[in-house]
Amino acid sequence: MTALAYFAAALAEIAGCFTFWAWLRLGKSVWWLLPGMAALALFAYLLTLVEADHAGRTYAAYGGVYILSAILWLWIVEGARPDLWDALGAAVCLAGAAIILFGPRPV
Repeated sequence: MTALAYFAAALAEIAGCFTFWAWLRLGKSVWWLLPGMAALALFAYLLTLVEADHAGRTYAAYGGVYILSAILWLWIVEGARPDLWDALGAAVCLAGAAIILFGPRPV
């Protein structure tokens, strides 16, 4: 459930932020912001579904998933193929996210 919530949250956040990009940088209608704001609200809700004792740790671990998702968005939506450095950076971030989320903690 954690991975699904993280990837769904990343999709919602990136889609929501992209609507602002499209409006300000690509000249799209201001109406693009309505689904964008809904997507950003969905993003915030989805992060609450992650099983973790502390919000800060949830958000920190989410960062790695967000970075991988942004690289996938770059490739799938924007049509720019990620390079070696994109892939390596995403892998390092995912490793860090796993350490944060799944590292042993004193009980």
